[in-house]
Amino acid sequence: MTAAVLAGTPVDTRMGVDLLSAHGLAGLPFPLSRDPLSQTAFQLSAPAEKTAAVRRVLEEAMAQGCDRAFVYCNSLSSAVDFSPLAEETGLRIVTPLEIYRSLAPRYGRLGLIAANAQGLAGIERALYDANPALELLGACLLPAVVSIEAGIDPEALVERHGLPALAAWFRQCGMEALVLGCTHFPYFKAALALRTALPLIDPAEEMVRALDAPGPGGR
Repeated sequence: MTAAVLAGTPVDTRMGVDLLSAHGLAGLPFPLSRDPLSQTAFQLSAPAEKTAAVRRVLEEAMAQGCDRAFVYCNSLSSAVDFSPLAEETGLRIVTPLEIYRSLAPRYGRLGLIAANAQGLAGIERALYDANPALELLGACLLPAVVSIEAGIDPEALVERHGLPALAAWFRQCGMEALVLGCTHFPYFKAALALRTALPLIDPAEEMVRALDAPGPGGR
């Protein structure tokens, strides 16, 4: 089994490949953009343009022997409808959004941080679809993503972007946990966990399990 790892930039695409490798799974990187700002611009482009670009990437991945896809990017999952692409290509495609749908019924109040408003809106939609009674507070943190791409030390990054204060605000507002709604954010998860009592939710592990599960016909 080889998975095509689709993500916004070379950095988070490599993070996805490394995550799969840590679980004994093979992945090939297929970044959609060169950096976080161009990825945001891509996600704001016309739906047909985005779908065509992703279709080309999936076709290239299949030509290289990939039999499934691992979309390691929350905002990309929100900006492109992968369901028809899965039907067209026959690929098993795992995205963070399906994990959020399974997560939502477990909570009544959640804080959510995402890279941009595209990711925030998509995750919000997935959570509310699964739990209309959920109370949700959210924030966008594209500057933190830029810092991650620059390789800034996680402890310094957490301090620079005021993440302990943001987490404290979520907790003060009664949120039960904080969703790390960007696949860049595990980069600072351990550093932030030392600065907040809020549980931090990272969908990556459940995504890996979903990818590794047999699909239709045992695939």
